[in-house]
Amino acid sequence: MSQTVDRALSILPLLARGPADLGQVADELGVHKSTALRLLRTLHEHGLVHRQQDQRYRLGARLFALAQEAVENLDVREIAHPYLAALNERIGHTVHLAVYEEGEVVYIDKVESRYPVRMYSRIGKPVAITVAAVAKLLLADLPEPERRAVAAKLDYPPYTPRSTPNAAAFLKELATVREQGWATDLGGHEESINCVGAPIRGADGRVVAAMSVSAPNVVVTAEELLTLLPQVRRTAEAISREYSGTAPTKDNG
Repeated sequence: MSQTVDRALSILPLLARGPADLGQVADELGVHKSTALRLLRTLHEHGLVHRQQDQRYRLGARLFALAQEAVENLDVREIAHPYLAALNERIGHTVHLAVYEEGEVVYIDKVESRYPVRMYSRIGKPVAITVAAVAKLLLADLPEPERRAVAAKLDYPPYTPRSTPNAAAFLKELATVREQGWATDLGGHEESINCVGAPIRGADGRVVAAMSVSAPNVVVTAEELLTLLPQVRRTAEAISREYSGTAPTKDNG
């Protein structure tokens, strides 16, 4: 990277901390004021920096517009799929990816198990929101007033004796999931199916999607499935790094 570009880019995190005048920018960069002014003018021409009436500089509206456009055009499924496939290749079990949209948690990707016993889940199909691990991860990240409002509106079907019975129990479980950073569904939807999941986060730290690994008891016990949790969490973290733009290289582990 050329020295000029490096210096220009160094101005942006400085102004992210608040408006600064020409002297402050020059001091921060360790350059003469004329050099700092030239860099600021270039950034200003591109809308990345704005000069206020008090002659101080702040980040420009164009920078925020670019950031918003970039976020809107991110496809979490496209980014996540190679990682999901790599995890599936290593462990052999079904891997899901889900998002929270319009009051429902929906599967947007699935990599099938290599074992003969298959899951009935389908891409585009809503999950059992009160028991599914991915649903718990997505709802646990909501602000508390929204979590409580959602929990109050839900029905709590008794799929199995291990299903979440009511809103109070659901909120308690969401609080646990929020604190520990992972979730399970151990026979809550189908007694013979267990699941462990982890969140995928954006650059702001908010959960944008959730992934999980599921397997029937005839293939692997709940205890054995839980031993895969570190791999699930590492995969989710790797997807999060790439999705948020903090991963210098792709790491499918």
